[in-house]
Amino acid sequence: MALYKVEICGVNTSKLPLLKNSEKDELFERILNGDREARETYIKGNLRLVLSIIQRFSNSNENVDDLFQIGCIGLMKAIDNFDITQNVKFSTYAVPMIIGEIRRYLRDNNAIRVSRSLRDTAYKAIYAKEALIKKNNKEPTITEIAEEIGINKEDIVYALDAIQSPVSLYDPVYVDGGDALYIMDQVSDKKNKEENWIEEISLKEAMNKLPSREHNIIKLRFFEGKTQMEVAQEIGISQAQVSRLEKSALKNMKNHLS
Repeated sequence: MALYKVEICGVNTSKLPLLKNSEKDELFERILNGDREARETYIKGNLRLVLSIIQRFSNSNENVDDLFQIGCIGLMKAIDNFDITQNVKFSTYAVPMIIGEIRRYLRDNNAIRVSRSLRDTAYKAIYAKEALIKKNNKEPTITEIAEEIGINKEDIVYALDAIQSPVSLYDPVYVDGGDALYIMDQVSDKKNKEENWIEEISLKEAMNKLPSREHNIIKLRFFEGKTQMEVAQEIGISQAQVSRLEKSALKNMKNHLS
């Protein structure tokens, strides 16, 4: 899935708008009063959030345009169900909604197909196994089955494995009136926990609020691991200025995240 595309579903992702917190609050007040134009503006202002989330599914081999559209559906559901009285940031509420919508799409479109020749080999092996059990009153080895039907044992093992019903991460394990609980939800992933994704997205939002020079300093210092002296040499200012700008940037980011 190519996430480097500039245009997804006709949307130029390099020109997506960023909403200030004051703008978000104002727009949501208008949305609650039925303002459709405000809703459209709020959706466009959060499309970067959808782009951030679909990167999590970059190994799914799904078309990036399809995932983006599904993510937008999740975003719209989040907007329509968000309760501003709960004192929760919209991104914190929206991320699980968008991820859930994408998971459902992948689950419903995750068909695994086995070729006709593989199925034929597997069924021949199964019939031969049953016949050998009846004949010898014991479980036959793969070698004995291979000799019985005249097929390489490696091919038999591969065919038998192919027709097994795999357990999908998107299979439901529990349903009780509401959304299903899926196997994926029960698998521990210490590196990519959902709260880590939310924190990372919030951090990116805070960085995007910084002036370009402060943004660059934070990126060089904390994402590329450079010293203040190295940053000073790279951008052409003194180490003292880097220190001052860094402290100011961190303070502004902290205020945005609080």
